[in-house]
Amino acid sequence: MEEIYDSIIIGTGAAGLSASLYAGRYTMKVFALGKEFGGETATAGIIHNYPGVPDIEGYELMKIMRKQAEALGVTIADGEVTDITIDDSGCFIVRLGEKTHQSASIIFAHGTKRRHLGIPNEKELTGRGVHYCITCDGPLYSGKTIAIVGGGDASVKGANLAAEYAEKIYLITLEKEVRAEPINYELMKKHGDKVVVIAENTVSEIVGNGMLEKVILKNEYNGSRELAVSGLFVEIGAVPDATLPQKLGVSLDECGYVATDNMMKTNIPGVFAAGDIVNHFGSFKQDITAAAMGAVAATSAYDYRKKNGDVCVLHGIPHGALALRV
Repeated sequence: MEEIYDSIIIGTGAAGLSASLYAGRYTMKVFALGKEFGGETATAGIIHNYPGVPDIEGYELMKIMRKQAEALGVTIADGEVTDITIDDSGCFIVRLGEKTHQSASIIFAHGTKRRHLGIPNEKELTGRGVHYCITCDGPLYSGKTIAIVGGGDASVKGANLAAEYAEKIYLITLEKEVRAEPINYELMKKHGDKVVVIAENTVSEIVGNGMLEKVILKNEYNGSRELAVSGLFVEIGAVPDATLPQKLGVSLDECGYVATDNMMKTNIPGVFAAGDIVNHFGSFKQDITAAAMGAVAATSAYDYRKKNGDVCVLHGIPHGALALRV
């Protein structure tokens, strides 16, 4: 065994970093780790609506949150949890590759994973013309024609960002109309003919020999089902990544999200969840709601630690020595 913690936080996006900050203020010994630092927020581009913060790049906002948590002694690292178990005493064993760590509590805050189209050649051409992050890969298509599959706010924001680089953008949606926040939709309309909406349609096949060459539409557009594009961005939402919680027997809701109460407690004592992996606010998934859930989850983990004492013989901070810093 390597380290023993009061809490291990899995995920370093808005929820995980907020939980780290609050846990640090509670003087807990905390280890936060994430497969991809910043989560979805780090790839969100400019964020205009985080209260108290002027327009800021998502990645920069996550760096600020990380700095705040680290200043309170929280250990934050990049890493992927490969296994998680619980022993008879209620101590959690977290494995990262060859290393293991013990913790009295767990906060799942690792969000969701992007939906894929599940069509021919999608996997083979991922990274070779097929992408899932416009912020990350949009600049690769400067002066070129791209397509975005989706019809929600994320796809519209993606189109607005891509308009800074691409020459032509096709927004392909199954719906009759695009569904997005009015402010984002109105901005998209200002791009004029640069952004073309192909409604009531979708991509049924991806074509390319080593690199994307074109997509095949389900229905004809301008007399043809073929659409020549250099890049295809898939923005059709995400699904909760519940693999690790299920290893501990954590209950899920009817949509596959981790089920919690209002204090972010799961059905397993000592296990909490926050952010996009929880359906607490339904489809309204924002940095501010994720951060709020993270703060609540950390508070619940702190209360659990006080109540249960030396679960797994914690030596990080003696029981009774935890105190809220104000």
